[in-house]
Amino acid sequence: MSRPQSQAEYLARLVPPSVAGINRRSLLAGAAGTGALLGTGLLAGCGDDSGSGGSSKDVSLGSNQSDPKPKDVLVKVTDGFKTSSGVQVAVNTVDHNTFQENINNYLQGKPDDVFTWFAGYRMRFFAQKGLASDISDVWSKLSGYSDAFKKASTGDDGKQYFVPATYYPWAVFYRKSVWQQHGYQVPTTMDQFTALGAQMKKDGLIPIAFADKDGWPAMGTFDILNLRINGYQFHIDLMAGKEAWTSDKVKKVFDTWAGLLPLHQPDSLGRTWQEAAQSLQQKKSGMYLLGLFVGQQFSNDEQDDLDFFTFPEIDPAIGAKALDAPIDGYMMARKPKNEDNARKLLEYFGGKAAADINLKNDPAVLVANSGADVGGYTALQKKAAELVGSATEIAQFLDRDTRPDFASTVIIPALQQFIKNPKDIGGLTSSIENQKKSIFTD
Repeated sequence: MSRPQSQAEYLARLVPPSVAGINRRSLLAGAAGTGALLGTGLLAGCGDDSGSGGSSKDVSLGSNQSDPKPKDVLVKVTDGFKTSSGVQVAVNTVDHNTFQENINNYLQGKPDDVFTWFAGYRMRFFAQKGLASDISDVWSKLSGYSDAFKKASTGDDGKQYFVPATYYPWAVFYRKSVWQQHGYQVPTTMDQFTALGAQMKKDGLIPIAFADKDGWPAMGTFDILNLRINGYQFHIDLMAGKEAWTSDKVKKVFDTWAGLLPLHQPDSLGRTWQEAAQSLQQKKSGMYLLGLFVGQQFSNDEQDDLDFFTFPEIDPAIGAKALDAPIDGYMMARKPKNEDNARKLLEYFGGKAAADINLKNDPAVLVANSGADVGGYTALQKKAAELVGSATEIAQFLDRDTRPDFASTVIIPALQQFIKNPKDIGGLTSSIENQKKSIFTD
């Protein structure tokens, strides 16, 4: 469930600052094609020739769960698997961002038997390339999943390649005590939202906590504005390369966002999402658009003071029912060294026992398996589950709904450039469109 921690820093380390735009993309693509990045140690320890310790009873797991909380939870889940099966899991944890950026040549090299990944487009992308194994037989043993979760786990060929574990909606979070102190009301329209932000400024608060040093948080803002302004289908088609970034519809998204930037926490490109969350936790900011994992920055005693609302309506004809609710889970490499144990591990990950361990240890996620003991959900988790349940459409998040190379090497620098200079929307969208045409024709 962890999100990347230092996207911009990683890209800066990987590619010299003087290399930009399509050149940076080409360099990354070339490196991925030759497997050059594997020699840098970015995924050191994954897919070792030794078969994760050499024991036939072992199974290896490549994990991007690098934040402390989800990393600790995964240890507890794999311990549960060992207790029930006698199979040891060798977990190779890599910084989420490094894992994500190097995933292509990782899977083409000597990957772990099982690896953490995402549902939807990103899963289908690697399944279609033959870099993941069909696990339909594992799905035949699973129960407790809705058709929507199965669909999100299914490749273009109709076979399953993914086991969902947790998910989390994106919404606007706030502290109830701060809002009660000032008498704030939840906005349901954009006019009410901007008026609330203006009032928060007068009250000495930063209206909207914001951070984009990591590269990905700004994607959430783009997503929700595009979903509210242009609707779900346009958003998904845009992510798939089927719509033009130079269209008036996309320009309206950036124009709307530019109008909201004065309400956002300044100097966001030098701030991590955790630091922005701490601004909310410390009652310095009034709101924060982020995933449910924002709760990881709040103590247990503060959890009851955390609340949220879905981003308000912009166009009454479109409404406010669509949202981002990314699904995290697991896939199996195309040629696992210990295939039988890999399938056993995936079956365990998809079962009630693993879901219950997740629930017990992390209040900042929701579990995909409906058979889990959700009686332990906090009030915030219950509300989040209800929000997702009432959504008419669910997106997976920008960097999961489009090609990995397009998200990391075009969209991240483009959105950061927009934050620095929101006035040149025409130049920005033209640049994105030109690079999109090159990438989506590869």
